[in-house]
Amino acid sequence: MRQLLPTANEKVDLRQIYGAARERHPAGRPSIGLCMVTSIDGSTVVEGRSTLLSNPMDRDVLIALRQAADTIVVGAGTVRQEMYEVPSKKGLRVGIVTRTGKVDLNTNLFESGTGFLIMPEDAKAPESDFKIEIVRAGKGSVDLPTAMKQLPGTFIQLEGGALLNASMFDANLVDEINLTISPMVTGDDGPRLSNGAPALHSDYQVAHILEDEGFLFIRYLRNR
Repeated sequence: MRQLLPTANEKVDLRQIYGAARERHPAGRPSIGLCMVTSIDGSTVVEGRSTLLSNPMDRDVLIALRQAADTIVVGAGTVRQEMYEVPSKKGLRVGIVTRTGKVDLNTNLFESGTGFLIMPEDAKAPESDFKIEIVRAGKGSVDLPTAMKQLPGTFIQLEGGALLNASMFDANLVDEINLTISPMVTGDDGPRLSNGAPALHSDYQVAHILEDEGFLFIRYLRNR
């Protein structure tokens, strides 16, 4: 791994770079950073999973970002596809956004108390033999700005999928983007970074570019 921008450096401390101090947003919520991997032609999955686009350094970046995060927020479909487990960082919790509550609770993620749900106020809670924490906001669909204000800490790691990303962009909630570009062309018509977002003009600036065996790791910060 080497750094290309803002200055050239052959040695990189990922935890130092990605562990930069964040503050709660002036809107009263944690700062929110999107972490995704994409192919050269823009797909975020191969055969339905993002891990086939990844490499060991990409996983190290994900771990460094999770070390900096207070909460992970992710869509229910992504949790199913990627088979989420309990994060390695002690105390790091995972909020699963679901409109319907149709989530398999019989997993280590929920049984450990690590996972919780983010749901509309009028959605029926799923049945469970153990207590599940639920953050409620909105009716019919999740009111994401209101839900994010209910989450503690200073930094939320947003991990997709594409539809949730689109809703977060539409709500002007993404403060940084940590993007891995895999040196791969996938073809097909897989999901992109955000699917279903309206026309947006959200400007970001490059904070750094790292490189490892053809993989590019770019951190963008939102212009305010």
